Amino acid sequence: MKMTGNTILITGGTSGIGLGLAVRLHEAGNKVIVAGRRKELLDEITAEHPGIDALVLDVADADSIAQAQETVAASHPGLNVLVNNAGIMLPENLLDPAGLPVAEDHVATNLLGPIRMTYAFLPLLVGKDDAVVMNVTSALAFVPYPSTPTYSATKAALHSFSESLRIQLAGADTGVQVIEVVPSGVRTTLMGQENSEQSMPLDDFLTETLDLLREKPDAKELVVEPARFIRDALANGSYDNVLAMISGS
Repeated sequence: MKMTGNTILITGGTSGIGLGLAVRLHEAGNKVIVAGRRKELLDEITAEHPGIDALVLDVADADSIAQAQETVAASHPGLNVLVNNAGIMLPENLLDPAGLPVAEDHVATNLLGPIRMTYAFLPLLVGKDDAVVMNVTSALAFVPYPSTPTYSATKAALHSFSESLRIQLAGADTGVQVIEVVPSGVRTTLMGQENSEQSMPLDDFLTETLDLLREKPDAKELVVEPARFIRDALANGSYDNVLAMISGS
């Protein structure tokens, strides 16, 4: 992925990693469109960051995605980068029936959302120079956090989907690059970890991730160092120990 001169759509762009990426990439000389559900937050962002555009979008709603695709096709025909970042992370008790709607919300937002976005927006990307689909997963795609079982499962599924997407797009000679971003815990409002000493400061995460992209523009994965031991746990034989550590057991 080139670092400047892109037109980039970022889902979940009103806070956390999404907003951080939007601001950094805008400052690097890209046209950025932040997408989110809450118009008032989008209005605040565009007022604070002139030049960033906004799009009301609920990735859990197929009709909202279809409408957003039509809007972007008309307003930003040069779109060449889609960042699937929107997601939720909530704890679940699998012994409590009240957890089922929570699980279903995770699947709709974290998995069906990026899958539907990819199907909707790929036709706008194919044939564009320097086209990219960037999927934000998690270190928990590789070793789950048992307190958030469906979150972890959706991120594992999105990792798998990204792998297949990359192969299909390469096989069809589309020229579309697929990049997976693998965060560790980051200090954002996701799971209320904005003040967690165990989580990576957001600015540090953004700096390391974008530095990795500058160093390896053809990278398939961008894995920050605090996520590396989880990402590689299965390959290096430490999976059971890492799972026990994450579980607190």
